[in-house]
Amino acid sequence: MNATLDDLAWRGLIAHSTDRDALAAHLDEGPVKFYVGFDPTAQSVHTGNLVQLLLARRLQQAGHRPFMLVGGATGLIGDPKEAGERVMNSVDVVHGWVDKIRAQVERFVSFEGDNAATMVNNYDWTSQMSVLDFLRDVGKHFPVNRMLARDVVARRLESGISYTEFSYVLLQSMDYRELNRRHGVTLQTGGSDQWGNLTAGVELIRRSDQGKVHAMATPLLTKADGTKFGKTESGTVWLDENLTSVYAFYQFFLNAEDAKVIDYLKVFSFRSREEIEALEQATIDAPYKREAQRALADDVTDLVHGRAEREAAAAAAQALFGRGELQELSAHTLDGVVREVKGAEVAGDVTIVDALVAAGLVDSKGAARRAVAEGGAYLNNEKVTDPELLLTGELLLHGRYAILRRGRKTVGAVVRG
Repeated sequence: MNATLDDLAWRGLIAHSTDRDALAAHLDEGPVKFYVGFDPTAQSVHTGNLVQLLLARRLQQAGHRPFMLVGGATGLIGDPKEAGERVMNSVDVVHGWVDKIRAQVERFVSFEGDNAATMVNNYDWTSQMSVLDFLRDVGKHFPVNRMLARDVVARRLESGISYTEFSYVLLQSMDYRELNRRHGVTLQTGGSDQWGNLTAGVELIRRSDQGKVHAMATPLLTKADGTKFGKTESGTVWLDENLTSVYAFYQFFLNAEDAKVIDYLKVFSFRSREEIEALEQATIDAPYKREAQRALADDVTDLVHGRAEREAAAAAAQALFGRGELQELSAHTLDGVVREVKGAEVAGDVTIVDALVAAGLVDSKGAARRAVAEGGAYLNNEKVTDPELLLTGELLLHGRYAILRRGRKTVGAVVRG
């Protein structure tokens, strides 16, 4: 077995692959050109896509050459999903998202050296093809009975599926063939939900060009209860800090369940097998120390947002509950904290009682007054004793932010508009 595949298997990163022995031999033969694609169906990639980005990084570090595809064409169509038809976004919107996602993707691979990465956009070749050429050159190789048998298509037949989404598999398969013809790409990777698309590309190259290529899929990550990883009560965890603040991103990984944290470390961290096994033992021996969770949150946030942003997010987490100095946090970091605790905007100076109500920490002004009287109300980690205290600019962090706490653990915020 190839050493790279061995490591990927240990990390739980191989759900499916075409002929494993043949793939191992292919990787052993020398640097392999591989590709992974990202459709701009939103303005950012998310933690699910991060699995593929880090897989590409691992393969590049093993000496192979990545081709990172952003789907300016396939993003206009959208892969079929079980919930129903996707919204058709305009060409201008999708192409704007292409630029944003390209900038995100570029951060995870190197564009220097003998196996430098290459960025490609499938709009470049798809937009040049006529409908007749597409039907004759690509569509001719796809038996409809096989397309109908695909899981997501079969489940959508009763509720309805448009020809547009039905034909998505042809476009993705054509991408693989184009990259094989133009650049000699011989391996495509993706999530296990893309396995049908990956193998369709392999089959198209075999049928039309008599070529032999490979595909490999990673498993979809889940939480301990089987629900999808990367989803929170507030929605998807994005890599764009304007959609998911660095503080919220850090907290998401810091809150990983004991039952799953080692699985996540294997996927998202570049620590060695020995380091991860030591953290696994620490989780068994002293789970309350949450060493594995801190390692996970540190490693992933460093990779996505950089060490400085991670350190600021970690400092904010400490300061929020009185174990650090809120005054030392930047306005940028506080913005992320306020968004995460769903801080309320207030106009002008308000009393501490009104602020506690606005922040949702109490149900009424009477309850707010009782919290102050009982010594359980805090403004920027300082106990408040006067219910008439006015939150003037000099009492606010950066002249705008008030971090409020009721008791030890219930945190909220208000920000002056």
